[in-house]
Amino acid sequence: MSAVRAAIVLLLALLLAVGAARAADIATDYPQVRGFFPEADRFGALEGTPPAAPVYRGDRLLGYAFLTADVVRIPAYSGRPINTVVGFDLAGRITGLAIVHHEEPILAAGISEERLHAFTNQYRGKSVFDRVTIGAPREGYVAVDTLSGATITVMVQNATVMQAVRRVAESRGLTPALAAARSAESLPGAAASPAATAPVQPVAVGPGTRAQTPEPARAEAAPEEALWVNVWRTRKAEIALLVVGLAALASILVFQDWLARHPTLLWYVRRGFLLYTLFFIGWYALAQLSIVHVFAFVHAVTREFHWETFLIDPMLFILWGFVALTLLLWGRGVYCGWLCPFGALQELVNQAARRFNVRQLEFSDVVHERLSAVKYLILILLFGVSLQSTIQMVHYAEVEPFKTAVTLRFQREWPFVLYAAGLIVVSLFNRKFFCKYLCPLGAALAIPGRFRVFDWWLRRRRECGRPCQTCAKECEVRAIRPTGEINANECHYCLDCQVTYYNEAKCMPLLERRTRHLRAARAREVVRSMEPHTGVQGIEAGERPERRLPPDGA
Repeated sequence: MSAVRAAIVLLLALLLAVGAARAADIATDYPQVRGFFPEADRFGALEGTPPAAPVYRGDRLLGYAFLTADVVRIPAYSGRPINTVVGFDLAGRITGLAIVHHEEPILAAGISEERLHAFTNQYRGKSVFDRVTIGAPREGYVAVDTLSGATITVMVQNATVMQAVRRVAESRGLTPALAAARSAESLPGAAASPAATAPVQPVAVGPGTRAQTPEPARAEAAPEEALWVNVWRTRKAEIALLVVGLAALASILVFQDWLARHPTLLWYVRRGFLLYTLFFIGWYALAQLSIVHVFAFVHAVTREFHWETFLIDPMLFILWGFVALTLLLWGRGVYCGWLCPFGALQELVNQAARRFNVRQLEFSDVVHERLSAVKYLILILLFGVSLQSTIQMVHYAEVEPFKTAVTLRFQREWPFVLYAAGLIVVSLFNRKFFCKYLCPLGAALAIPGRFRVFDWWLRRRRECGRPCQTCAKECEVRAIRPTGEINANECHYCLDCQVTYYNEAKCMPLLERRTRHLRAARAREVVRSMEPHTGVQGIEAGERPERRLPPDGA
């Protein structure tokens, strides 16, 4: 019996402890709130619907603080919402906000605390009823500066904060008119207006008392537009340019045989498209795909899948859709060889090096085969870490220099810049070194690429590899085996081998055929030169001249 009593007492103690923890004031759990209200001497607990904590100076109510995750949960880039603590005063002015939890790759590794703090500070003094937009000013909106490299993340953050703070303010009886009146009253020399001197709706007096908040009389708010719809509308020009570029690439792939017969034209087309990929898709649109996106999609499918999570960035959504299609038709090579901005940067740098006769360094076949497996080991390692912690995986995914070289345009801490620049320097001497040996994204794309529908897009001859080794020696990513087969898991679809396939001066089978034709033509010319002596009719009929026998007795 005593044991039962002890268990009951322990259970009650635990329940009381949990209740006390829940009743703790918000400043205890989130000390950032004290900076939002420097004059406050008392903070309440989260309460009401939606939950918010009152903030006091003595018995005077100063404002409220709350967590956005308790009010609005908009999936961000990672598929998870960003939780932010926000404070606002009774005049409807935001007094401060601070991100307290997130799983955003760009914020976890890439954006410094100083830049993040500078971004959040822009909301101080904004009205809870303001319509805030990110970036360029728009009519009827208040603009705040974006974070370079994290545009989508800050758009989600902006929508989350402004929707949440407005809902909490309205639930506490604050209206636009009342907020405007109180804000005007707080200006130096302003006279108190009737609205400002009206009784405060959220009344809370004394410690432990709960605010009684009647539902304010207000017009029904218009339904809020989905964030991704607004994002797609504001990026119409970029979307159109991306779609045009992808349509052009699809045409290149469909008419690759014709282009391969015109190598000079293909050279200009390919170099032009690589520049488009680097400058527009990469440095302008920031649509560099990453292994982080692959794991985010895998986790979304196995947990909670919402299309809104992926529609939030139209450039990545369209690009991933195109890559998925090309994986089924051509394999991984289309993305790695044409659409990867960092891959394009490496290739352009290597081509410039070759133009200046920089010596190229290649590994032996044995070393190359061993190194090609490293990227698959990196992929498995990152996947294992992602099962435990997405944030931890993001840090390890810095093995990809994409964020430094493309998303943040080298504006980052020097160790990251040094690593990315080092890989680019290596590509001067070894074409696309990172792509061949270290890229986990390329390894991930190679797995579904094995199930491609067609294998005949890249043409081969019976003599390829036996004995002809021309394409194998010229393939700069070494995707052609000595036996002549193209390794689709390593091919970057540069079409160099297809140019050789149609080149009668380089392709050995065509060269031999051409040689036979030349010999036959030369033989015909020799025969024709003999026509005056042998007669045209005999030669054309294939008849030999009549042999004259010597006379008898000669």
